[in-house]
Amino acid sequence: MKPRTLNAWLLNVAALILLASTAANAAGKRYDGMPEGKGGYDDLVELYGEFLEWKDPAKANRTNSLTDVAGQSADVYPDYSARAVRARQQTMANFQRRLRDMAVVDWEMSQQVDYLAVRSRFDQHQFVLDIARPWSRDPGFYVDQMLRMTFTDLPVSGDELTDLRRKLGAIPGLVAQAKRNLTEVAADYADLAIFNLTNADGVGHGYPYREVPPPGVLGWYADLLGRADSAQPDLVPDVEAAEAAIQSYLDWLNENRSSMTGQAGVGKAAFDWYLKHVKLMPYDSDDIVTLGKRELDRLWALYALERHRNRDEPEIVISQSAEEYQGRIDSTDERIRSWLVEEEIITIPDYINELSTNVPWIVRPGGPNYWEAVQYRNPTPDHLHAVIPGHRFDGVVERNNDHPIRGRLTSGARAEGWAVYLEEGMMHAGLLEDEPRVRELIYIFGIFRAARVPADVWLQLNEMSVSEVVDYWIERTPYLDEDVARVDAEIYLRRPPGYGLGYTVGMLQMQNLLADARVQLGDDFVLKDFHDEFMAAGRLPLSLIRWEMTGLDDQVETLWTREPMPRR
Repeated sequence: MKPRTLNAWLLNVAALILLASTAANAAGKRYDGMPEGKGGYDDLVELYGEFLEWKDPAKANRTNSLTDVAGQSADVYPDYSARAVRARQQTMANFQRRLRDMAVVDWEMSQQVDYLAVRSRFDQHQFVLDIARPWSRDPGFYVDQMLRMTFTDLPVSGDELTDLRRKLGAIPGLVAQAKRNLTEVAADYADLAIFNLTNADGVGHGYPYREVPPPGVLGWYADLLGRADSAQPDLVPDVEAAEAAIQSYLDWLNENRSSMTGQAGVGKAAFDWYLKHVKLMPYDSDDIVTLGKRELDRLWALYALERHRNRDEPEIVISQSAEEYQGRIDSTDERIRSWLVEEEIITIPDYINELSTNVPWIVRPGGPNYWEAVQYRNPTPDHLHAVIPGHRFDGVVERNNDHPIRGRLTSGARAEGWAVYLEEGMMHAGLLEDEPRVRELIYIFGIFRAARVPADVWLQLNEMSVSEVVDYWIERTPYLDEDVARVDAEIYLRRPPGYGLGYTVGMLQMQNLLADARVQLGDDFVLKDFHDEFMAAGRLPLSLIRWEMTGLDDQVETLWTREPMPRR
């Protein structure tokens, strides 16, 4: 089937949206708590644009401009002082006041959907300002900002040299800020920061390849210093000064570690508020633990049955070279793309070209890590999840969405839920009928994602530490190594809460949506149309997409009454 042009595809999907629910053809319903102010939908669009510009002008405009946390121009690193944060909170309160003064009761459903999506982004940022407060609780917040410049290939000249020198020269000021601002440090955060300053993480997401990975951030500065010494000696003093400041930061953390006893998680009340008002999920933390445990049991049972079914099949051998691995990636990509078209799974717009892969070829002294142990055997699970029709495909579609709100808003659970849904979903749709051992890899991926769910909650409720979560995962996940487990625990503890659970819970929400649509449409249901309509909705929270696609409002009717944010 020849891919349709973007315009034809969007017109067809728009027609599908109108047909999917009679509710989409009429003005939106009224709900208790729905704003009845003065602003119109155009005011919402304008306000959201202002918010994005204020929050991150570089991202909003694709420029290199930078403001500090108070919204003032910054040379390199923003100001995270208490005064700057208070100014930020005051601006955020004004945004929230303007958002409440909207005549949402008079809007069409699609516009009401957009309102809740925008409000969720406002609430997320306010949660960071008022509850998460990484600049005062997490030493790694500053460590993260020290690393990437060390990956610069030398020699550099012109603007690139000027920019590198500015960033290196700002490191002592960043360290001084960290020492002033870190007044309520959580123990897990302190230990992770100390580890990352002095140890290779064993995963290296996007790091340049080194046969022996540098030992942490300080190791990467030593790497940069060695390269500067031979390729650009004039840079040596700049690198040495930055390295000395970072060493002083490490010394300060070690000296003060005994007093850094705060809890890293946000606590149950704040986490449940976040799940409802930011993630717009129809579940609280107790529900999510139950869902995660049940999903983990289901996947382990299916994995056991699949292993039995395939007991006479040869095991998949890991690729032995970069060339062999690349060949497996190329054949996987070709097979998946052809299958998506031939089996009428989803429209592939004509702007979708070659998409990069997620796991590079690396030879590690201790052997492949978890992701590599799966990917080097067969790239299919991660290709579905992270390439096509998962993240990279999804991201290109979003970049081609010029909607002023939906083209500039992404829900993590929507992005990850879609990607995880594709793994097992495409298998059940027939992709792997002739590759039984690859089906086992699909279940292994699912097992790790399901194991994250209760642990993500326990981290935020301060019922488990990072080391305890690592042990919990390793015990339950085939191929999982300590490095990947620790890095994932760190990511999901230190990101805005609930990102780790969004993979599996988002997948369950996708399955809920699929089931509702199939029941509603009966024999008129067409999988390809369902997927196309879903993609056209944008990367909104899944409860909102479900409301718009099906008219079912049981997951959104209580969202209009915004409860006060709990205080720490």
